[in-house]
Amino acid sequence: MKLLDRLPEVEGRLREDANLSKVTWFQVGGPADVLFKPKGEGDLSNFLKNTPADIPVFVLGVGSNLLVRDGGYRGVVVRLGRDFTGMDVLDGHKVRVGAGALDGNVARFVASHSLTGAEFLIGIPGSIGGALRMNAGAYGSEVKDIFVSAVALDRQGMRHELTAADMAFSYRHCGIPKDWIFTEAVFQLHPGDEVEISKAMQEIAKNREDSQPVKSRTGGSTFANPEGKKAWELVDSVGGRGLTIGGAQVSEKHCNFLINNGDATARDLEAVGEEVRRRVFKEHDTLLRWEIVRIGEEGSVE
Repeated sequence: MKLLDRLPEVEGRLREDANLSKVTWFQVGGPADVLFKPKGEGDLSNFLKNTPADIPVFVLGVGSNLLVRDGGYRGVVVRLGRDFTGMDVLDGHKVRVGAGALDGNVARFVASHSLTGAEFLIGIPGSIGGALRMNAGAYGSEVKDIFVSAVALDRQGMRHELTAADMAFSYRHCGIPKDWIFTEAVFQLHPGDEVEISKAMQEIAKNREDSQPVKSRTGGSTFANPEGKKAWELVDSVGGRGLTIGGAQVSEKHCNFLINNGDATARDLEAVGEEVRRRVFKEHDTLLRWEIVRIGEEGSVE
């Protein structure tokens, strides 16, 4: 029986053999058995509730921090579309945003309402769902600093309203089960001057462009910083800067980023990352933790 035949009827769209390389920043990787774009939270809840528990389900944001292996993903990849990108201002200088909203769009929306506190989001690629999952941060701020609440659906489709205590935030991590899917969040901001907020955001965007390979086929930061250390310095110290395997390279501009030089496979990218980890562990007795999420199966590349 085909996987599609085991899935419930939905209001959104189900597509078989979906090419994930077209929707990830690295532009590599094999297909998903099924790609599901739900039409709203209710549709997603129904899908989760009625999808057999043995079928793997993975939620994909904008693919900025994801490496899909060459064999593809055996299961269903959920992608949150426009029904999960809404934003509105609440009483008390709070904003409610959909989990599918781009971090940068949220930063600009908040600034347009003369609210400060979310400027750092302009420097983080990806969507709010991913930012919640990894307590994303940049330029001295993290999601936990502005977090009020979030909504997530568990693997059985049950809706959970989450507090900061529930989230159990730590460095680049939250304590929510990995198979729960965030659908929205509420953030606490503060009144500010729109001109000054916009100026700060422009500086962050410029600093990011000057220091990171943002115009390349890359992802977010490859490795989390070990306690008291910086991942890029460790990589640099073992000759990682510019290291190349196949079509994959450690960025010479910022060596905590991997680059697809045009013909890389997912295997190349993962291999160069693992070689860097091996060298750092050998030289510094420090095991770098992948910040890039890796999914799927190994496979041959045609």
